[in-house]
Amino acid sequence: MPENRWHRFGADSAPTRRRAVTVAGHRGDVAAIAAALHDPDPSTRAAAVGAASRAGALTEADAVAALSDADPEVRARAVEVCATGAGGPGVAAAVVERLDDPDPAVAEVAAWALGELGELSPLPPGTVARLATAATSHDDPLVREAAVAALGALGDPAGLPAILAATTDRPAVRRRAVLALAPFEGPEVAAALERARADRDWQVRDAAELLLRDD
Repeated sequence: MPENRWHRFGADSAPTRRRAVTVAGHRGDVAAIAAALHDPDPSTRAAAVGAASRAGALTEADAVAALSDADPEVRARAVEVCATGAGGPGVAAAVVERLDDPDPAVAEVAAWALGELGELSPLPPGTVARLATAATSHDDPLVREAAVAALGALGDPAGLPAILAATTDRPAVRRRAVLALAPFEGPEVAAALERARADRDWQVRDAAELLLRDD
């Protein structure tokens, strides 16, 4: 592990160090950023991840380490950064693992990030299956919603059964599932859209009408 040089910023408070590493990211001060990645303050480490990405200095090793950080704030920030392709294609597998993160907020952003990453490069084998599991069985509805959206963005036929199942979930998830059907065709899709037209939630009905109108 690189030497922990957070004292580079002196005995300043955590907010001061956090501001300093943000500035370092704009200035391209790679040494200061590398030190802040190991700062004892989680918010400073999270800021350092963003600064490293901004400076084009986030290595795959640093990204993977941040994705498994002990603090959820750092993990979530690392997922957000990796969604842009920072850290290289090798970090995608570590992002997939965050679908099972103990913090639902991290799992939610991981699902979103995988939908984004799928547009940049091929995802690891099994990613769609992991997203499908999250979409249909995660305890947190926001995670289910984000996973359904990612499956729609990826448009992989293997994800269609999970999207169809999600059309019977709670209203926000149902609406997202209906929109996620956009890349797909077939009798099951048509039947799901027809059911959604009569949904008790107006947003679900509007989403279905939007897709049917576009067709």
